[in-house]
Amino acid sequence: MEQKFPLPPFNLETAKQKIQAAEDAWNSKNPEKIALAYSTDTEWRNRNKFLKGRQEVIHFLKDKWDNELDYKLKKELWAFTENRIAVRFEYEYRNQDGQWFRAYGNENWEFDKNGLMEKRYASINDLAIKESERKIF
Repeated sequence: MEQKFPLPPFNLETAKQKIQAAEDAWNSKNPEKIALAYSTDTEWRNRNKFLKGRQEVIHFLKDKWDNELDYKLKKELWAFTENRIAVRFEYEYRNQDGQWFRAYGNENWEFDKNGLMEKRYASINDLAIKESERKIF
């Protein structure tokens, strides 16, 4: 049986550990590794895209990093309950034309008993910035 520690129910320490593990994984930009944190039938809403299952997550992430170059992410705990975590995040990237962006957003996560994320709902806004305005390295 697959498990991804820490497992729910979460406390302050384990919620922060789960967030740091997600931040580290996403900054690796390795879709196959990242997908292992999600249940096989995970459900996502990411902006205007709706995904179902690990294979769709992998495909989505590959496309993401083909278009979002030099990606760097920072996540922060907003709130948590027994098996849910709310996260505030920001990340920076540049597009293929060299324009830099900072994306701001919130994610709501729900985990199964084995610590795999069953649901991920992300609301994200992008702001064009100058390279000199970057603050996440």
